[in-house]
Amino acid sequence: MRNIVVRACLFILFAASIVPLGFTQDQPSGQSAPAQPQNAPVGSTAQPAPAEASGAAQQADQQVLAAESDIAGGDLKKAQSSLESYVAAHPDNEQALFDLGYIADAQNRLDDAADLYRKAIAANPKSFEAHLSLGLLLAREGKPDEARPELVTATTLDPGVAGPALKARAWRALAQIDRPRPGGDNDPTAASNDLIEALKISPETESDTLLAASLAEEAGQYDSAEAAYRRVLAKDPKSQPATAALAHLLLARKQYPEAETMLRAALVEFPGDPTLTAQLATVLAAEDKAEALPLLEQLHGNHPDDASITRMLAIVEADAGDYAASDKLFVELLAKSPQNPDLLVGHGQNLVRQQRYAEAFTAFESAALADQTNVDAWSGLAFAAERLGRPEVTLRALAERSKYLPDNASTYFLWAISYDKLNQKKQAIDYYQRFLEASAGKAPDEEWQAKQRLQVLKK
Repeated sequence: MRNIVVRACLFILFAASIVPLGFTQDQPSGQSAPAQPQNAPVGSTAQPAPAEASGAAQQADQQVLAAESDIAGGDLKKAQSSLESYVAAHPDNEQALFDLGYIADAQNRLDDAADLYRKAIAANPKSFEAHLSLGLLLAREGKPDEARPELVTATTLDPGVAGPALKARAWRALAQIDRPRPGGDNDPTAASNDLIEALKISPETESDTLLAASLAEEAGQYDSAEAAYRRVLAKDPKSQPATAALAHLLLARKQYPEAETMLRAALVEFPGDPTLTAQLATVLAAEDKAEALPLLEQLHGNHPDDASITRMLAIVEADAGDYAASDKLFVELLAKSPQNPDLLVGHGQNLVRQQRYAEAFTAFESAALADQTNVDAWSGLAFAAERLGRPEVTLRALAERSKYLPDNASTYFLWAISYDKLNQKKQAIDYYQRFLEASAGKAPDEEWQAKQRLQVLKK
Protein backbone atom coordinates (compact mmCIF):
# COMPACT_ATOMS: atom_id res chain seq x y z
CA MET A 1 0.00 0.00 0.00
CA ARG A 2 2.86 2.34 0.82
CA ASN A 3 4.21 2.06 -2.75
CA ILE A 4 0.79 2.89 -4.18
CA VAL A 5 0.58 6.03 -2.04
CA VAL A 6 4.13 7.11 -2.93
CA ARG A 7 3.45 6.74 -6.66
CA ALA A 8 0.17 8.64 -6.34
CA CYS A 9 1.82 11.47 -4.42
CA LEU A 10 4.54 11.76 -7.05
CA PHE A 11 1.87 11.89 -9.75
CA ILE A 12 0.00 14.65 -7.89
CA LEU A 13 3.14 16.74 -7.48
CA PHE A 14 4.01 16.18 -11.11
CA ALA A 15 0.56 17.16 -12.33
CA ALA A 16 0.14 20.19 -10.11
CA SER A 17 1.86 22.79 -12.24
CA ILE A 18 0.83 22.02 -15.80
CA VAL A 19 -1.56 24.19 -17.75
CA PRO A 20 -4.53 21.93 -18.58
CA LEU A 21 -3.85 22.07 -22.28
CA GLY A 22 -0.68 22.82 -24.10
CA PHE A 23 -2.58 24.86 -26.64
CA THR A 24 -0.55 27.53 -28.36
CA GLN A 25 -3.64 28.92 -30.06
CA ASP A 26 -7.18 30.04 -29.33
CA GLN A 27 -6.29 31.40 -25.91
CA PRO A 28 -8.81 33.60 -24.10
CA SER A 29 -9.12 36.85 -25.98
CA GLY A 30 -6.07 39.02 -25.59
CA GLN A 31 -4.02 36.46 -23.71
CA SER A 32 -0.67 35.07 -24.68
CA ALA A 33 -0.36 31.32 -24.88
CA PRO A 34 1.28 29.95 -21.73
CA ALA A 35 4.70 28.39 -22.10
CA GLN A 36 4.61 24.63 -21.92
CA PRO A 37 7.41 22.60 -20.30
CA GLN A 38 8.85 20.46 -23.06
CA ASN A 39 9.52 17.55 -20.72
CA ALA A 40 6.33 17.60 -18.72
CA PRO A 41 3.57 15.38 -20.07
CA VAL A 42 1.25 15.99 -17.16
CA GLY A 43 2.91 18.52 -14.92
CA SER A 44 6.04 19.81 -13.21
CA THR A 45 9.42 18.69 -14.44
CA ALA A 46 10.47 18.20 -10.83
CA GLN A 47 8.68 14.89 -10.30
CA PRO A 48 7.88 11.85 -12.45
CA ALA A 49 4.46 10.59 -13.40
CA PRO A 50 4.13 7.25 -11.65
CA ALA A 51 1.97 4.37 -12.77
CA GLU A 52 -1.73 4.38 -11.99
CA ALA A 53 -2.52 4.04 -8.29
CA SER A 54 -6.30 3.75 -8.31
CA GLY A 55 -6.61 0.16 -9.51
CA ALA A 56 -3.27 -1.25 -8.37
CA ALA A 57 -4.31 -3.83 -5.83
CA GLN A 58 -1.12 -5.86 -5.93
CA GLN A 59 2.50 -5.02 -5.26
CA ALA A 60 4.35 -3.82 -8.33
CA ASP A 61 7.35 -5.76 -9.48
CA GLN A 62 10.50 -4.51 -7.80
CA GLN A 63 12.14 -3.81 -11.17
CA VAL A 64 9.36 -1.37 -12.03
CA LEU A 65 9.54 0.27 -8.61
CA ALA A 66 13.30 0.67 -8.96
CA ALA A 67 12.78 2.27 -12.38
CA GLU A 68 10.29 4.71 -10.88
CA SER A 69 12.86 5.60 -8.26
CA ASP A 70 15.29 6.36 -11.09
CA ILE A 71 12.64 8.54 -12.74
CA ALA A 72 12.20 10.45 -9.48
CA GLY A 73 15.96 10.93 -9.36
CA GLY A 74 16.03 12.25 -12.93
CA ASP A 75 17.86 9.27 -14.46
CA LEU A 76 15.43 8.68 -17.31
CA LYS A 77 17.86 6.70 -19.47
CA LYS A 78 18.48 4.12 -16.75
CA ALA A 79 14.74 3.92 -16.02
CA GLN A 80 13.93 3.52 -19.70
CA SER A 81 16.43 0.71 -20.18
CA SER A 82 15.13 -1.16 -17.14
CA LEU A 83 11.47 -0.72 -18.10
CA GLU A 84 12.02 -1.77 -21.71
CA SER A 85 13.67 -4.93 -20.48
CA TYR A 86 10.74 -5.53 -18.13
CA VAL A 87 8.09 -4.88 -20.79
CA ALA A 88 9.80 -7.32 -23.15
CA ALA A 89 8.94 -10.03 -20.62
CA HIS A 90 5.67 -8.48 -19.40
CA PRO A 91 4.11 -6.73 -22.47
CA ASP A 92 0.75 -6.17 -20.77
CA ASN A 93 1.99 -4.58 -17.56
CA GLU A 94 0.03 -1.36 -17.33
CA GLN A 95 2.30 0.28 -14.79
CA ALA A 96 5.51 -0.25 -16.79
CA LEU A 97 3.85 0.86 -20.03
CA PHE A 98 2.61 4.04 -18.39
CA ASP A 99 6.05 4.82 -16.95
CA LEU A 100 7.63 4.30 -20.38
CA GLY A 101 4.99 6.61 -21.81
CA TYR A 102 5.95 9.27 -19.28
CA ILE A 103 9.63 8.94 -20.17
CA ALA A 104 8.87 9.29 -23.89
CA ASP A 105 6.64 12.28 -23.14
CA ALA A 106 9.37 13.88 -21.02
CA GLN A 107 11.84 13.37 -23.87
CA ASN A 108 9.39 14.97 -26.32
CA ARG A 109 8.97 11.70 -28.24
CA LEU A 110 5.27 12.39 -28.47
CA ASP A 111 4.28 9.67 -30.94
CA ASP A 112 6.01 7.05 -28.81
CA ALA A 113 4.41 8.48 -25.67
CA ALA A 114 0.91 8.37 -27.15
CA ASP A 115 1.43 4.79 -28.31
CA LEU A 116 2.61 3.71 -24.85
CA TYR A 117 -0.25 5.50 -23.09
CA ARG A 118 -2.67 3.69 -25.40
CA LYS A 119 -1.03 0.38 -24.60
CA ALA A 120 -1.39 1.14 -20.90
CA ILE A 121 -5.08 1.87 -21.46
CA ALA A 122 -5.47 -1.37 -23.39
CA ALA A 123 -3.94 -3.21 -20.44
CA ASN A 124 -6.28 -1.42 -18.02
CA PRO A 125 -9.14 0.60 -19.59
CA LYS A 126 -9.84 2.14 -16.17
CA SER A 127 -6.43 3.72 -15.81
CA PHE A 128 -7.24 7.30 -14.82
CA GLU A 129 -3.68 8.57 -15.22
CA ALA A 130 -3.19 6.98 -18.65
CA HIS A 131 -6.39 8.51 -20.05
CA LEU A 132 -5.57 11.89 -18.50
CA SER A 133 -1.95 11.89 -19.73
CA LEU A 134 -2.95 10.82 -23.24
CA GLY A 135 -5.69 13.45 -23.38
CA LEU A 136 -3.36 16.24 -22.28
CA LEU A 137 -0.67 15.12 -24.70
CA LEU A 138 -3.09 15.13 -27.64
CA ALA A 139 -4.37 18.55 -26.57
CA ARG A 140 -0.84 19.92 -26.47
CA GLU A 141 -0.37 18.61 -30.01
CA GLY A 142 -3.42 20.55 -31.17
CA LYS A 143 -5.62 17.48 -31.61
CA PRO A 144 -8.71 18.42 -29.60
CA ASP A 145 -11.02 15.92 -31.33
CA GLU A 146 -8.74 13.06 -30.29
CA ALA A 147 -8.01 14.51 -26.85
CA ARG A 148 -11.62 15.05 -25.84
CA PRO A 149 -12.78 11.40 -25.49
CA GLU A 150 -9.70 10.59 -23.41
CA LEU A 151 -10.37 13.49 -21.06
CA VAL A 152 -14.09 12.68 -20.87
CA THR A 153 -13.19 9.12 -19.88
CA ALA A 154 -10.79 10.44 -17.24
CA THR A 155 -13.62 12.47 -15.66
CA THR A 156 -15.65 9.26 -15.22
CA LEU A 157 -12.87 7.28 -13.53
CA ASP A 158 -11.80 7.05 -9.91
CA PRO A 159 -8.53 9.00 -9.47
CA GLY A 160 -7.83 7.00 -6.33
CA VAL A 161 -5.20 8.40 -3.99
CA ALA A 162 -4.36 10.99 -6.66
CA GLY A 163 -7.55 12.71 -5.53
CA PRO A 164 -10.04 15.10 -7.08
CA ALA A 165 -7.46 17.74 -8.00
CA LEU A 166 -6.39 15.72 -11.04
CA LYS A 167 -9.95 15.02 -12.06
CA ALA A 168 -10.51 18.79 -11.92
CA ARG A 169 -7.51 19.07 -14.24
CA ALA A 170 -9.34 16.91 -16.78
CA TRP A 171 -12.46 19.09 -16.50
CA ARG A 172 -10.40 22.25 -17.01
CA ALA A 173 -8.77 20.73 -20.06
CA LEU A 174 -12.21 19.92 -21.46
CA ALA A 175 -13.30 23.50 -20.82
CA GLN A 176 -10.42 24.70 -22.99
CA ILE A 177 -11.34 22.23 -25.73
CA ASP A 178 -15.05 23.05 -25.60
CA ARG A 179 -14.65 26.82 -25.63
CA PRO A 180 -15.94 28.50 -28.81
CA ARG A 181 -13.60 28.52 -31.78
CA PRO A 182 -13.52 30.76 -34.85
CA GLY A 183 -16.03 29.43 -37.33
CA GLY A 184 -17.75 27.29 -34.71
CA ASP A 185 -21.19 27.64 -33.19
CA ASN A 186 -19.82 30.13 -30.61
CA ASP A 187 -21.86 28.52 -27.83
CA PRO A 188 -19.86 28.72 -24.59
CA THR A 189 -22.34 26.57 -22.63
CA ALA A 190 -20.33 23.32 -22.80
CA ALA A 191 -17.11 25.00 -21.71
CA SER A 192 -18.94 26.76 -18.85
CA ASN A 193 -20.39 23.45 -17.68
CA ASP A 194 -16.94 21.84 -17.77
CA LEU A 195 -15.51 24.64 -15.68
CA ILE A 196 -18.36 24.36 -13.17
CA GLU A 197 -17.55 20.66 -12.74
CA ALA A 198 -13.92 21.53 -12.04
CA LEU A 199 -14.92 24.12 -9.46
CA LYS A 200 -17.13 21.62 -7.66
CA ILE A 201 -14.07 19.60 -6.67
CA SER A 202 -11.26 22.17 -6.50
CA PRO A 203 -10.75 25.84 -5.53
CA GLU A 204 -11.11 28.54 -8.16
CA THR A 205 -7.86 29.80 -9.66
CA GLU A 206 -6.99 32.97 -11.51
CA SER A 207 -6.99 30.98 -14.75
CA ASP A 208 -10.53 29.81 -13.97
CA THR A 209 -11.71 33.38 -13.49
CA LEU A 210 -10.08 34.46 -16.75
CA LEU A 211 -11.63 31.54 -18.64
CA ALA A 212 -15.07 32.28 -17.15
CA ALA A 213 -14.67 35.93 -18.13
CA SER A 214 -13.70 35.04 -21.71
CA LEU A 215 -16.71 32.71 -21.96
CA ALA A 216 -18.95 35.51 -20.74
CA GLU A 217 -17.41 37.73 -23.39
CA GLU A 218 -18.11 35.09 -26.05
CA ALA A 219 -21.72 35.00 -24.88
CA GLY A 220 -22.01 38.77 -25.22
CA GLN A 221 -22.12 39.30 -21.45
CA TYR A 222 -19.59 42.10 -21.61
CA ASP A 223 -20.34 43.68 -18.25
CA SER A 224 -19.87 40.35 -16.47
CA ALA A 225 -16.65 39.70 -18.37
CA GLU A 226 -15.26 43.12 -17.56
CA ALA A 227 -16.14 42.73 -13.88
CA ALA A 228 -14.32 39.38 -13.77
CA TYR A 229 -11.20 40.76 -15.45
CA ARG A 230 -11.16 43.67 -13.00
CA ARG A 231 -11.55 41.26 -10.06
CA VAL A 232 -8.41 39.46 -11.14
CA LEU A 233 -6.54 42.76 -11.51
CA ALA A 234 -7.73 43.91 -8.10
CA LYS A 235 -6.04 40.84 -6.57
CA ASP A 236 -3.07 40.84 -8.93
CA PRO A 237 -2.50 44.26 -10.57
CA LYS A 238 0.49 42.82 -12.45
CA SER A 239 -1.44 40.01 -14.14
CA GLN A 240 -0.46 40.23 -17.79
CA PRO A 241 -3.19 37.82 -19.00
CA ALA A 242 -5.92 39.80 -17.20
CA THR A 243 -4.55 43.10 -18.49
CA ALA A 244 -4.43 41.83 -22.07
CA ALA A 245 -7.91 40.31 -21.80
CA LEU A 246 -9.44 43.49 -20.38
CA ALA A 247 -7.69 45.58 -23.03
CA HIS A 248 -9.16 43.30 -25.72
CA LEU A 249 -12.62 43.85 -24.30
CA LEU A 250 -12.15 47.62 -24.09
CA LEU A 251 -10.99 47.61 -27.71
CA ALA A 252 -14.09 45.67 -28.75
CA ARG A 253 -16.24 48.22 -26.95
CA LYS A 254 -14.25 51.09 -28.53
CA GLN A 255 -13.25 52.48 -25.15
CA TYR A 256 -9.97 53.61 -26.64
CA PRO A 257 -8.78 56.28 -24.14
CA GLU A 258 -9.18 53.92 -21.18
CA ALA A 259 -7.51 51.08 -23.07
CA GLU A 260 -4.61 53.33 -24.05
CA THR A 261 -4.02 54.48 -20.47
CA MET A 262 -4.13 50.93 -19.14
CA LEU A 263 -1.85 49.53 -21.86
CA ARG A 264 0.77 52.25 -21.48
CA ALA A 265 0.93 51.51 -17.74
CA ALA A 266 1.12 47.77 -18.39
CA LEU A 267 4.01 48.19 -20.84
CA VAL A 268 6.00 49.94 -18.12
CA GLU A 269 5.60 46.73 -16.12
CA PHE A 270 6.06 44.41 -19.14
CA PRO A 271 8.28 46.35 -21.58
CA GLY A 272 8.25 44.92 -25.08
CA ASP A 273 5.42 42.47 -24.41
CA PRO A 274 4.21 41.63 -27.93
CA THR A 275 0.53 41.18 -27.05
CA LEU A 276 0.26 44.41 -25.09
CA THR A 277 2.32 46.31 -27.67
CA ALA A 278 0.12 45.06 -30.50
CA GLN A 279 -2.98 46.09 -28.55
CA LEU A 280 -1.57 49.56 -27.92
CA ALA A 281 -0.76 49.90 -31.61
CA THR A 282 -4.35 48.89 -32.42
CA VAL A 283 -5.68 51.53 -30.03
CA LEU A 284 -3.41 54.21 -31.48
CA ALA A 285 -4.45 53.28 -35.02
CA ALA A 286 -8.12 53.47 -34.03
CA GLU A 287 -7.46 56.90 -32.54
CA ASP A 288 -5.67 57.87 -35.77
CA LYS A 289 -2.45 58.61 -33.92
CA ALA A 290 0.75 58.60 -35.96
CA GLU A 291 2.57 56.72 -33.19
CA ALA A 292 0.84 53.50 -34.24
CA LEU A 293 2.90 52.92 -37.39
CA PRO A 294 6.44 53.18 -35.91
CA LEU A 295 5.32 51.13 -32.92
CA LEU A 296 4.12 48.32 -35.19
CA GLU A 297 7.21 48.57 -37.38
CA GLN A 298 9.38 48.09 -34.31
CA LEU A 299 7.21 45.20 -33.12
CA HIS A 300 7.39 43.57 -36.54
CA GLY A 301 11.16 43.99 -36.54
CA ASN A 302 11.35 42.15 -33.24
CA HIS A 303 8.92 39.43 -34.35
CA PRO A 304 9.28 39.15 -38.15
CA ASP A 305 7.76 35.67 -38.29
CA ASP A 306 4.63 36.50 -36.30
CA ALA A 307 1.83 36.44 -38.88
CA SER A 308 -0.67 38.35 -36.74
CA ILE A 309 1.79 41.22 -36.17
CA THR A 310 2.72 41.28 -39.85
CA ARG A 311 -0.93 41.48 -40.82
CA MET A 312 -1.58 44.30 -38.34
CA LEU A 313 1.32 46.26 -39.78
CA ALA A 314 0.00 45.64 -43.31
CA ILE A 315 -3.40 47.02 -42.34
CA VAL A 316 -1.94 50.12 -40.67
CA GLU A 317 0.36 50.70 -43.67
CA ALA A 318 -2.70 50.62 -45.92
CA ASP A 319 -4.60 53.00 -43.63
CA ALA A 320 -1.60 55.35 -43.82
CA GLY A 321 -1.83 55.26 -47.62
CA ASP A 322 1.34 53.27 -48.31
CA TYR A 323 -0.39 50.60 -50.36
CA ALA A 324 2.77 49.22 -51.93
CA ALA A 325 4.43 48.63 -48.53
CA SER A 326 1.23 47.13 -47.19
CA ASP A 327 0.86 44.83 -50.17
CA LYS A 328 4.43 43.60 -49.85
CA LEU A 329 3.53 42.30 -46.38
CA PHE A 330 0.30 40.70 -47.63
CA VAL A 331 2.26 38.94 -50.39
CA GLU A 332 4.72 37.60 -47.79
CA LEU A 333 1.84 36.23 -45.73
CA LEU A 334 0.17 34.71 -48.78
CA ALA A 335 3.36 32.86 -49.64
CA LYS A 336 2.76 30.81 -46.48
CA SER A 337 -1.06 30.75 -46.64
CA PRO A 338 -2.01 31.10 -50.31
CA GLN A 339 -5.67 30.16 -49.81
CA ASN A 340 -6.35 32.41 -46.82
CA PRO A 341 -9.42 34.42 -47.90
CA ASP A 342 -8.79 37.35 -45.57
CA LEU A 343 -5.23 37.75 -46.80
CA LEU A 344 -6.42 37.52 -50.40
CA VAL A 345 -8.99 40.24 -49.73
CA GLY A 346 -6.38 42.51 -48.14
CA HIS A 347 -4.10 41.91 -51.14
CA GLY A 348 -6.95 42.63 -53.55
CA GLN A 349 -7.89 45.85 -51.79
CA ASN A 350 -4.33 47.12 -52.05
CA LEU A 351 -4.26 46.25 -55.75
CA VAL A 352 -7.51 48.18 -56.31
CA ARG A 353 -6.02 51.22 -54.57
CA GLN A 354 -3.09 50.97 -56.97
CA GLN A 355 -5.55 50.62 -59.91
CA ARG A 356 -4.24 47.15 -60.74
CA TYR A 357 -7.75 45.85 -61.38
CA ALA A 358 -6.97 42.66 -63.30
CA GLU A 359 -4.71 41.40 -60.50
CA ALA A 360 -7.26 42.49 -57.91
CA PHE A 361 -9.98 40.57 -59.78
CA THR A 362 -7.91 37.38 -59.52
CA ALA A 363 -7.26 37.91 -55.79
CA PHE A 364 -10.91 38.54 -54.97
CA GLU A 365 -12.06 35.61 -57.10
CA SER A 366 -9.64 33.31 -55.25
CA ALA A 367 -10.88 34.64 -51.91
CA ALA A 368 -14.50 34.00 -52.88
CA LEU A 369 -13.67 30.47 -53.96
CA ALA A 370 -11.84 29.83 -50.67
CA ASP A 371 -14.75 31.17 -48.59
CA GLN A 372 -18.08 31.66 -50.31
CA THR A 373 -19.45 33.48 -47.24
CA ASN A 374 -16.77 36.18 -47.35
CA VAL A 375 -18.68 39.36 -48.03
CA ASP A 376 -15.56 41.45 -48.62
CA ALA A 377 -14.42 39.01 -51.30
CA TRP A 378 -17.71 39.34 -53.22
CA SER A 379 -17.75 43.13 -52.78
CA GLY A 380 -14.20 43.41 -54.08
CA LEU A 381 -14.90 41.09 -56.99
CA ALA A 382 -17.98 43.12 -57.93
CA PHE A 383 -15.98 46.36 -57.96
CA ALA A 384 -12.98 44.96 -59.82
CA ALA A 385 -15.26 43.37 -62.42
CA GLU A 386 -17.03 46.68 -62.96
CA ARG A 387 -13.70 48.43 -63.52
CA LEU A 388 -12.75 45.76 -66.05
CA GLY A 389 -16.03 46.15 -67.94
CA ARG A 390 -17.48 42.80 -66.91
CA PRO A 391 -21.00 43.72 -65.71
CA GLU A 392 -22.27 40.15 -65.75
CA VAL A 393 -19.62 39.17 -63.19
CA THR A 394 -20.44 42.25 -61.10
CA LEU A 395 -24.09 41.21 -60.95
CA ARG A 396 -23.22 37.64 -59.99
CA ALA A 397 -20.87 38.82 -57.24
CA LEU A 398 -23.46 41.26 -55.89
CA ALA A 399 -26.07 38.51 -55.84
CA GLU A 400 -23.72 36.32 -53.78
CA ARG A 401 -22.94 39.20 -51.43
CA SER A 402 -26.64 39.90 -50.85
CA LYS A 403 -27.06 36.41 -49.37
CA TYR A 404 -25.12 37.54 -46.31
CA LEU A 405 -25.53 41.33 -46.04
CA PRO A 406 -28.16 43.84 -47.17
CA ASP A 407 -27.32 46.24 -49.97
CA ASN A 408 -26.11 49.78 -49.35
CA ALA A 409 -25.66 52.87 -51.49
CA SER A 410 -22.41 51.60 -53.02
CA THR A 411 -23.81 48.23 -54.03
CA TYR A 412 -27.03 49.82 -55.36
CA PHE A 413 -24.87 51.95 -57.65
CA LEU A 414 -22.95 48.90 -58.88
CA TRP A 415 -26.21 47.06 -59.55
CA ALA A 416 -27.52 50.07 -61.48
CA ILE A 417 -24.54 50.73 -63.74
CA SER A 418 -24.12 47.01 -64.46
CA TYR A 419 -27.74 46.62 -65.55
CA ASP A 420 -27.34 49.85 -67.51
CA LYS A 421 -24.33 48.47 -69.40
CA LEU A 422 -26.30 45.33 -70.21
CA ASN A 423 -29.18 47.48 -71.53
CA GLN A 424 -31.60 46.13 -68.94
CA LYS A 425 -33.41 49.44 -68.53
CA LYS A 426 -36.10 48.47 -66.06
CA GLN A 427 -33.64 47.04 -63.56
CA ALA A 428 -31.20 49.91 -64.09
CA ILE A 429 -33.90 52.52 -63.37
CA ASP A 430 -34.97 50.64 -60.25
CA TYR A 431 -31.46 50.47 -58.82
CA TYR A 432 -30.53 54.06 -59.73
CA GLN A 433 -33.58 55.16 -57.74
CA ARG A 434 -32.62 52.92 -54.80
CA PHE A 435 -29.13 54.37 -54.91
CA LEU A 436 -30.37 57.95 -54.79
CA GLU A 437 -32.59 57.19 -51.80
CA ALA A 438 -29.77 55.46 -49.91
CA SER A 439 -27.06 57.96 -50.79
CA ALA A 440 -29.04 61.07 -49.85
CA GLY A 441 -26.37 63.58 -50.85
CA LYS A 442 -23.34 61.63 -49.56
CA ALA A 443 -21.90 60.84 -53.02
CA PRO A 444 -22.54 63.90 -55.20
CA ASP A 445 -20.59 62.74 -58.26
CA GLU A 446 -22.33 59.36 -58.46
CA GLU A 447 -25.70 60.98 -57.71
CA TRP A 448 -25.22 63.39 -60.60
CA GLN A 449 -24.41 60.43 -62.87
CA ALA A 450 -27.44 58.49 -61.64
CA LYS A 451 -29.78 61.41 -62.27
CA GLN A 452 -28.40 61.93 -65.77
CA ARG A 453 -28.84 58.25 -66.62
CA LEU A 454 -32.37 58.20 -65.24
CA GLN A 455 -33.32 61.05 -67.53
CA VAL A 456 -31.98 59.14 -70.53
CA LEU A 457 -33.47 55.79 -69.54
CA LYS A 458 -36.94 57.16 -68.87
CA LYS A 459 -37.30 58.75 -72.31
